Order: sequence, then C-alpha cells, then structure tokens
Amino acid sequence: MTDRPPFARRGLPREPAIPRGEVVATFDSYQQAQAAVDRLAREEFPLKEVSIVGSDLRSVERVTGKLSYGRAALAGALSGLWIGLFFGLLLVLLSPGGATPLFIGAAALIGAGFGMFFNIAVYGLGRRRRDFTSVMQVIATSYSVIVGPEHANRARNLLDAPPAP
Repeated sequence: MTDRPPFARRGLPREPAIPRGEVVATFDSYQQAQAAVDRLAREEFPLKEVSIVGSDLRSVERVTGKLSYGRAALAGALSGLWIGLFFGLLLVLLSPGGATPLFIGAAALIGAGFGMFFNIAVYGLGRRRRDFTSVMQVIATSYSVIVGPEHANRARNLLDAPPAP
C-alpha cells in the first residue's frame, strides 16, 4: 500500500523543495522566462526537467484610489448582492414550487442591504487607519530557467540559437 494522498499529482514532490539542476537562462520578467520554456517545448525538449524559479521576492502594494463611505457602501452592496442572489437561487432550487423570481430579487436586495451596512460599519471603525484601496502583489526581481544537469547543455544551445521562423 502507498502513502501517497489520493489526489496527488504524479511526479511532483510531496513536500515543497527548490528544484535541483543548472541555471540555463535568467530573465527580468516572468513572461520572458515563460517564452523561453515555450521555445523549449516547440523543440520537443523534455519539459518535466524544466522549472522557473523566481528570486528576491518583493511585496508590492499598488494604491488604486481613495476610500470613502460611498465606495465602502458600493463595494459592500455589490458583494452582498451576489451573496443574496446565490442564497435566493439556492432556495429556489430547494423549493421549486413555492419560490418566484420576485423572491430571488428580494433575497438579492436584502443581501445588498446587509453587505452595505456591514461594510460601512467596518470602514467606520477603522477609518483613519487606512483611507485608500490597494492591490497587493508578490513579484520576483529575476526568473531563472533551471534544467536537470543531463539536459542543461541542450537547453542552453536551444535558447542561444536564433529562433526558427
């Protein structure tokens, strides 16, 4: 009997580990590293031997705007609307004879109201601590294409050769 989890992919290690091998190319962006791997794929390279490793990770927070009571209310209403719509549709599916489209609309409006109320309350409690909206990303400063040692020279040759038309 095996100790492999029932839905584990074959060939992937059970515990996270940094891939072993030789660095065949280094790029400034993930798209460039991905293009290099695509190029190896077109040349029938054994892709199970290839990894892309990002180095020097940085957390980047991009400010997208100023937060206000109006924006907080709108965001809360929209998220509550979707939740109310979901529960309304779920109740319609569970009791198909008694529910009407008016019931679904009422559930969506009640969800929007609760979402708006709770989002305004949360914003009001923490107002002066964070008055802006933002998006958080983790970005690497460089991306290395790593290949198993037995295939490293072939990978370097394929990546250094001029691209085929």
